[in-house]
Amino acid sequence: MNKKAPIILPIILLFLAVASCMDYDPFEKKAFNASGNGLFITNEGNFQYGNASLSYYDTNTKEVEEDVFFSANGRKLGDVAQSMTIHKGKGYVVVNNSGVVYVIDIQTFEVLGGIKGLSSPRYVHFVNDTKAYITDLYAPVITVFNPQTLEKTGTIDTQGHKSTEQMVQYGKYVFVNCWSYDNSILVIDTETDKVVDRIAVGVQPTSLVLDKYGKLWTITDGGYEGSPYGYEAPALYKIDAATRTIENKFTFTKGENASEVTLNGERDTLYYICNDIWRMDVTATRTPVRPFLKRPEKNSIFYGLTIDPYTSEVYVADAIDYQQRGAIFRYTSQAVPVDTFKVGIIPGAFCFKYNRP
Repeated sequence: MNKKAPIILPIILLFLAVASCMDYDPFEKKAFNASGNGLFITNEGNFQYGNASLSYYDTNTKEVEEDVFFSANGRKLGDVAQSMTIHKGKGYVVVNNSGVVYVIDIQTFEVLGGIKGLSSPRYVHFVNDTKAYITDLYAPVITVFNPQTLEKTGTIDTQGHKSTEQMVQYGKYVFVNCWSYDNSILVIDTETDKVVDRIAVGVQPTSLVLDKYGKLWTITDGGYEGSPYGYEAPALYKIDAATRTIENKFTFTKGENASEVTLNGERDTLYYICNDIWRMDVTATRTPVRPFLKRPEKNSIFYGLTIDPYTSEVYVADAIDYQQRGAIFRYTSQAVPVDTFKVGIIPGAFCFKYNRP
């Protein structure tokens, strides 16, 4: 299964799920003061079960705090935690099926505000201190808001593309991949907040990054057998951001689980999931022949991936069976195991917190 799609469990418990998305009885809150360096993990939870959570991992002490949003605020995070971004000392936690972006204090984890009334938010990108974008899985628009006031200030018409995902910026242009039943990367002019171009790639590009040389990288999952949009071999694409042309395409085997392109802190080394974890120099002309990390167990499902921008350590999320608590594996840049710890259900995305520029 792919982290981009909601994880659906038996309908017989749906009424409990709906109830779990509602308000909760007050309880004694826990006071946090996470002043050091750390890593947030957004745990999606099961679609319509309202059991999403936010975990916090101290990268120095290796201590894990479970469900910190609930502990700090006395209420559940909501339904399907998709992503988190830190900007100007505040954390923006996107809760997809609840249609909300919470803004939290990254030391106390307390809610400072939020943007509500969204269709199905996915990711947040900050253009500057007064303008930010929120992509959406189902609405054919990208929401524009002011980070200082948290007020919605407009929308960007995505010209019929309903599944906008991750965003990267090159000059004044923001590039965004369109994932579900799509094959596009849209180009947005941040001065006019309009889509000005489109780059066609393979079926369902899952993520997007920009390397140090101005090259965009995306990986497609190829869809699934029986999909009305098509089913093909997944592929890794290298695109020149200045000319918006595809420079290289690396094709994998049809049916392989490809997702999650990411970069190291120097942005010169690319990592991605294709069943296992793979690593390659961004100037390479072919993909590696051996994986950087192999799945530790046959039933492991590598679902999320991030690289520490300062230490180049690798963190991998294992969704296991999409029902029990997931696991996080931490490795050195040489693939030596450092730590393993449990988090919430379906860990999918990461966000580093550093007390440095």
